[in-house]
Amino acid sequence: MTTARAFIAIEIPEDVVGAIVEGRRELERSLPPARWVRPERMHLTLTFLGGLPLLALEALARALRRELGGVSVPRIVLGGSGFFPNARRARVAWIGGESSDINGVLEALDRAALEVGLAGESQSWSLHLTQARLKRPWPAESVQAFTRWGDALVLEPFDVTDIVVFTSQLQPAGPVYTVFERIRLE
Repeated sequence: MTTARAFIAIEIPEDVVGAIVEGRRELERSLPPARWVRPERMHLTLTFLGGLPLLALEALARALRRELGGVSVPRIVLGGSGFFPNARRARVAWIGGESSDINGVLEALDRAALEVGLAGESQSWSLHLTQARLKRPWPAESVQAFTRWGDALVLEPFDVTDIVVFTSQLQPAGPVYTVFERIRLE
C-alpha cells in the first residue's frame, strides 16, 4: 500500500460512547430505517485528508507532533442534536456539543497541513458526532423524536488527550479505521 485514505480525529472515551449507545437503543427501534454508527467508529473528525501517499502522511504526522506541542488540552461536552443538510431534508443525524480551547488544535492542524503542502480546512469545523445516515429523510415526528433525545442527553465532559491520524479502508460492511499515529496533548 503506497497510498492511504486518511483523516484526523478525536476519539470519544468508551464510557461516553457507551452512554450514547445505551441511550439510543430504544430510539433506534422507534425511528425509520437508518445506518446507525457503530460504537467503535464514533469519533469527532477534525479534518478529512482523502487519499494521500504514505510518505506525505508520515510527513504530516511529524509536522502535527511538532505543531501540537504545547497546545492547550480542549474539553468537550456533547449534547444537543441536528441534521445535515437540515431537518427537512435530513440525511445525517448527529449529536452536537461545545468545546473549550479547540481553536489551538485547529490552528496547529492547519499549520501542519500547510507545512507539508496540503490545504488546511479546519477553519470551518463544527463539532458534530454522527449517529445515523438516513436512507431517506425522516418524517417530521421522527426528526422531532431524535431532536428531543439529543437535547435530553446528559453526558460527562471529557478532555481531549490525543489527536489521532486514522487510515480508513472501505469494506462492504463499512469502513475499517486504523490508528496511523496518535499524538498526545500535554
